[in-house]
Amino acid sequence: MLGEEALERQLAQTRAALREVSGGAVPRERAESVAEAADGRIRVTLGGDGRVSAVEIDPRVLREGSEYLADELRQAVNTALDAQDDGAVAAEPMPDLAALNSTIERLQDQGLRQMREISQAVSETMRKLHGS
Repeated sequence: MLGEEALERQLAQTRAALREVSGGAVPRERAESVAEAADGRIRVTLGGDGRVSAVEIDPRVLREGSEYLADELRQAVNTALDAQDDGAVAAEPMPDLAALNSTIERLQDQGLRQMREISQAVSETMRKLHGS
């Protein structure tokens, strides 16, 4: 059976490992999203990393002028970004690792207190049994 010092040392090591793991959490990669604008003449693709991976422009849209092209391109990019956000919400949510770590620490503290109480009760019972 472990002594109190050994239990506390083991508890400290466990907490350090939990903090290390929770600090290295990597958010899930988003799905690729594609959006169109200008009646399908502009197509923007965002990769899983959230960056623009492709822009396709039908040359006929260039006749509309630079302001129209800029507005439609902005609209396509924003639509693709919104589609990625929607996908992230629909995916399984990331657990709150800080809250989880806090709960585990609280439970470990409770367990340690209970172990101390049990140990004291056993010691008192043993003293009474041996008539000391």
